Order: sequence, then C-alpha cells, then structure tokens
Amino acid sequence: MRVILDHVTKKFDDFTAVSDFNATLEDGELVCLLGPSGCGKSTLLNMLSGILPLTDGHIFFDQDDVTKLPPEKRGVGLVFQNYALYPHMTVLDNICFPLETQHVPKNERIERANEIAKLVHVDMLMKRRPGELSGGQQQRVAIARALIKNPRLLLLDEPLSNLDARLRLEMREEIRRIQQNTKVTAVFVTHDQEEALAISDRIILMKAGVMQQNDLPQNLYDHPVNQFVANFLGNPPINNIPGTIRNHQFFADGAKEGIVLDLFKDIEDNRRVNLSIRAEAFLPDPEGPIPADVDRVYTMGKEEMACLRIGDTEFRAYIDAEVGLLAGERTHLNVRRRGVFVFDLESGEQLA
Repeated sequence: MRVILDHVTKKFDDFTAVSDFNATLEDGELVCLLGPSGCGKSTLLNMLSGILPLTDGHIFFDQDDVTKLPPEKRGVGLVFQNYALYPHMTVLDNICFPLETQHVPKNERIERANEIAKLVHVDMLMKRRPGELSGGQQQRVAIARALIKNPRLLLLDEPLSNLDARLRLEMREEIRRIQQNTKVTAVFVTHDQEEALAISDRIILMKAGVMQQNDLPQNLYDHPVNQFVANFLGNPPINNIPGTIRNHQFFADGAKEGIVLDLFKDIEDNRRVNLSIRAEAFLPDPEGPIPADVDRVYTMGKEEMACLRIGDTEFRAYIDAEVGLLAGERTHLNVRRRGVFVFDLESGEQLA
C-alpha cells in the first residue's frame, strides 16, 4: 500500500510538534523516521495510526483519504516499545486476540496464529505466558499480534529500545526479514542511526517537527543536505572545523596557514564556514594540503585513531597503522572527496 502525507501538521496549543510534513511511502517499503527525542517522529506515527488527529493536512492510503478515520478502520498494525502483551494470556491467545475482537471463528484464528508464529519464530512457545519469555521473544509475539490482522500498514514505535545490544541487532534483522517476507508497507521509528541505516529502504530524518532529508540511507551519509544531517549520522561524529574563507583558502580558527582545496573555489571571501570531514576521509600525505599537529594516537588493529589539531580545533582521523603517527609531531594530510563538506557556520546550509 502506498501512503501519502500531504502537508501534515500537528499542534498542541502553541507548540508545533510536526510542521507541514510531506512524504510518500511506496508500497512494500520500510521507512525509518529518525531523529532526536522530541523531533515529532512518534507524533507522526500516531497520526498515521489514527490515535492522534491532525491539526492540518491529509493522509492517504492509496487513493483513500483516511484523515478522519478511527484507528480500527485504517487497517494498521501497531508495535510499541513496551510490547503491551496481556500477562494472563498464553502466546497463542495474545496473537489471536485482535481476531477475537473481530469475531473471527476460533478455528480460523488458531490457523492464522500458527502461520504467523512460524513466520516470527515463536511457534514453539504458543502455550507460554509473556512472563516466561525473554524480551526478544516478547517482541516477536507483539509483531505476530500486529501482523495477524493482515494490516495495510505496519507501524513500529521504538520497538527495540528495551532490548540489550545483542538482542537489538538480532531483532532488527528479524524485523527486516519479516517485513520483506510479508511485503507490508512499514514505518519504523527510532533515534538510533545504526538501526535506521541497517534496516530501512529509506530514512526520513527529522528535527523539531520538520523534515530535514528524505533519502536512501547511504545518500544521507554521503550527501547530507545540511549541517544537522551531517552531524546526526556517523560514528565517530563528523569533524567540524570552524573557520573563514579568504582568497579561496580555508583558514581554521586559530590557524596561521590556509588550506587549499577545490571545495573553496566558489565560496565568497570572508564567509564563515564549517569544514566538515568524516574520520575515514583523511589520507596521510607528506605533501598534503592540511597541516596538523598530532595530539594522541590510539591503536585499533590495522588502523589507528589519531586525535589531531588544526588551530583551535581538535579532530579525529582513521589512519593506517603502518604510517606510524606519533604524538607531538607535525604531519600533513589529504582527503578523499567523499565525506568532505563545507557548511555555512550560522545557517548550516551546504555550500560544497
């Protein structure tokens, strides 16, 4: 099912949680709503489900305007952070419950529950109760309960937040497998960039209720449209070196030497900018255009993480261990084109 959000806005009194949001989710896609806490992603999910009414705009499921429809008439499946399983019911009864409320015959409920349970790998747990299950198993049961209704849209709100790191990794792969097997259009809310990059067909990154970028996961990393997007994605975080453009050179704050790169040739003089460089974009080069002082070096197998300094700013770079950088020395670096950006220091607009 194709989902269209047309100028969707949600206000709570004077506070705008989601502002003039436009997006199309294609049939069978898994789209991540990504962003920091309070950015509006869960609010948007609740508007898609019908739990929250819109202040303005429209939501379409294919050609159907569902803006005014209640949740039970939208054909959505919901999976929440807290699972919301009934503790007194068995796994079988929990999975069957949505069909029981729809008065589906018992034999049909059980047959469909067994099919879904196999899909999510809980078919051996059907007689247990939630208190006898691990967190990952409870999450699988919650997904099965959402899927048993054959939803047109599957909504998952921070579904992995309560799991430990290993289970999070396992369950995100399972959610992706289940979604691809069922081909249901899905929206996955998370604040975890690694989760979003690993699981989604597309990512919508939000800040303060406003969409910042709607793109393929790799494009958000490689081609951020502004400073916020560049800063949000990446581990370690992208290096931001503030400075000024003069005579097509970049002078980092506190540095006496300018840096000459093609990136600066079309930027006007005296523009205050951030030179933003991902740690993996640096290359050791004795004749390179970036002079830097080595503060510290950490060994990480075949690579080293070097903490260096240009003027007043410290930054991190992955360097091949064979180069043998030493703390206290002066070195020169070059950069790959991929992973290097110039942003206006005040607005965050991308300049190069």
